[in-house]
Amino acid sequence: MQFQADLLDVPVERPVVTETTALGAACLAGLAVGLWRDPAELEALWALDRRFEPTMDGGRRASLRRDWARAVERVRGWASPV
Repeated sequence: MQFQADLLDVPVERPVVTETTALGAACLAGLAVGLWRDPAELEALWALDRRFEPTMDGGRRASLRRDWARAVERVRGWASPV
């Protein structure tokens, strides 16, 4: 998460419940059957575990992003369409 915050240059928040896909599906199902009246009620279910602040130097960030772009460019067309 720290690396993501550094590369994106934005804070990243990790919730206590990290299975957000399953939680999201459960919340939508609960809304559908009337367990919760609206999404605002679900906000109480979310809790912050840790917040990651960007700390990487801008030059290092730019270098890593350039390398990533080069890697993506090199693998384009790697696999043949099936």
